[in-house]
Order: sequence, then structure tokens, then C-alpha cells
Amino acid sequence: MRRLGAVVAALALAATVLGLSEAPRAAAAPVRDTQVEVPAGVTAGVAVFDRTTGTFTERHNETMRFRSASVVKLLIALDYLRTHDPRTLSTADRTRLDSMLRSSDDTAASHYWTLGGRTAIIDRTVAQLGLTDTAAPPAGYEDTWGYVAVSAADTVKIYRYILDTASTPVRDYVMGNLRQSTRCGTDGFDQHFGIAGSFERPWAVKQGWSGFGSSGGCTPKPPTTAATATSASASASASSQPSARPSAQRSAAAVDLTQEALHTTGTVGAGDRTIVAVFTLHPDGTPYGTAYTAVNRLTRALDVPGAVRPAGTWFGTWSSGVNVRPRPTTVDSAPLTTLPAGVEVLVECQKLGQEVSFPPYTNAWWAYLPQYGGYVTNIYMSSPGNQLPGVPVCSS
Repeated sequence: MRRLGAVVAALALAATVLGLSEAPRAAAAPVRDTQVEVPAGVTAGVAVFDRTTGTFTERHNETMRFRSASVVKLLIALDYLRTHDPRTLSTADRTRLDSMLRSSDDTAASHYWTLGGRTAIIDRTVAQLGLTDTAAPPAGYEDTWGYVAVSAADTVKIYRYILDTASTPVRDYVMGNLRQSTRCGTDGFDQHFGIAGSFERPWAVKQGWSGFGSSGGCTPKPPTTAATATSASASASASSQPSARPSAQRSAAAVDLTQEALHTTGTVGAGDRTIVAVFTLHPDGTPYGTAYTAVNRLTRALDVPGAVRPAGTWFGTWSSGVNVRPRPTTVDSAPLTTLPAGVEVLVECQKLGQEVSFPPYTNAWWAYLPQYGGYVTNIYMSSPGNQLPGVPVCSS
């Protein structure tokens, strides 16, 4: 064996001298990180964790820090519930927390951010959950909870804490609200992208978006509750609580605060089998519908154990303020919601309905969008011809 080893070594040396050797296979083999399909121009951090096997199925820039936007509301809620039993919350607290977790209510988040001492919330939750990439906002932005830095890897830790470590009342309360995510956030943004747009239920989501102005294109907005409306004054009364100084050393330095950010996080499958965290940044000026579509495409391409992908065909749309209606007509069919401008949508089937004119176009065909539970005139579908190719006629 020693003699054989010497021969092999000699041959390898000769090959190297002659320039015939190849790079080691381990170095040349593709790694999982490179297989995530990130759309052109998008910066992404991805982590997908299968709780059944205890392994990651996808990892890409998983420790890269992003500004959290509304994903930090998970930490804000957990910190408040650390000292408050969900079963005995006051009506005002329950209303605010429900709205913050389901409809991403910013006013409610600001109330609890101030009440909890702002960056002190990050100090406590980082220590409690063992987070390594999460950091408070940069100096001078302590009031801006959306500038908290977080990574996809830390977000997996947050969900693992909720599901496996938090008390049963806290777990059931938080996850129960995330399962009831409303399509429209309180700020009028359609928040059912990414996980919610790529997989059938059961899923639970907490989304985040920042930098898109008022282009969310989702109506009607959820009603503003009395508790939410009064939370600004409640926050003012709590503003005397100082921020914790240790957070200054963990500030979110070098985190991008300007590019458009769109994040989807949550669980997918029966028993919350898989945790998915996708954080993205988009070039300045990217429309919301374009970013929405990019995140959907990225999320649909991930290996997510236990996920069921909806049936249908994806089509682009054009124009803004496009209405989704309960029936294929504008008569006695008030809009259910509107689409983000230029977003890609899933079409299950199509049927003849009211003829609609938008010069120079006229069309009587309507597309049924199962994820919206309604119809859109085919005029606004990015496809040649009045009928969508490859899409069946609705059976009823």
C-alpha cells in the first residue's frame, strides 16, 4: 500500500509539472449558496430551515444584515409578551398587537417600541434568543424601529424560538395572528407576496417593506381601530423612557437604508414544518409591483419541504389601480381590492363576462385569480390576444 501511494503521488506531481492536473473536485463542485435563483439586480439573503430534519435546504447570504422594516415587529411583540400573558391582555393591547402582527400596523409598533425603551428591546431579545446579526438602528435613528438590522439566519432563530422555546400561550398567540395575515396592510400595501403568494396554506407570515412611498396599490385599507388611533398619544406618554446605551455598540452600521427593501418571512406546511426567510434589496426607483414579482419568483424557486404550490399560470399585468372583482363584470361587482402596478399574478382559469373597453382595446374575457378570489379583465393581462394562451375556461 505504501508503494502504491508513492506511485500515485509521483504521478500527481508529474501531472502538476506538465500542467495536466485539475482543481480538486471539492473546490469545483457547486455549493448550495450559489443555487438560489436571485433575480437580476436584486440583493438577497435567504435561509430555509426544515424543522422535521433539522437542516437548512437553502442558504444564501444568510448572515448578511438588512434593515428589518416590519419584520422587527416580531421582536417588538415577543418583548412585550415577555412580561404580559397573551391570555390576559387588555382589549386595547390585544387590538394593537393583533393589528401589528396581522396587518403590519406601524402606529401600534411605534407604541410598543417607545413603551419598551426603544433599543432596549433589541438588547433584551438579542440576549434572550441568542441572535448574532441583529442590531439596533444606527446612532441618531433610535426612534426608527424599521432600521433595526437583522439577517435571514437570525430570523430563522426567531421563529425557532417562537415555535420551540416560547411558552404555549405566546407561541399560539403570535403564530395564530401570523396565520391571519390580511392581504392589505394598514398603510395600503398588498402584503401577500413571497411566501403568501407562492404556496398554498397552511402558512404564517410576517412581511416587511420599505422605501416604496405610497405605491402599495392595495385597497380597501383595513379600518383604523380606536386603539390604533390613540396609540400615538400613548407613545408620547412613554417617550420619557431612555434607550439602553449598550445598543450603541451593536448599531446597524453599514446596513443599506436607502434601496427599496422587500422581505418575506414565516412558516410553510403542516405543523409549521419549514421556516422561510427571504430578505431583498432592489435598485433605487424600483416600483413596488416589480419588487413584489421578483420576490415571488425567488421564493417560488426555493426548496421548501412540505410546501404545496398553487395550480395555475403566471402572467404579468400592466397599468395601475387594476380592480379585482368578485364576478367578471363591473355591474354590481364592487372591487375586492386592486393590484400593485405591473405585478405578476397567478391565473387559474378564464371566462366570458362583460365586454370592457379601454381604447384601443376591447375584451369580454376575464381571468380568475385564485389568490385574490376574484376576476380581472384580460385587457390588463400582458398577453397577446383576448384569451390567455394555455389557460382553461372556468367550469362555473
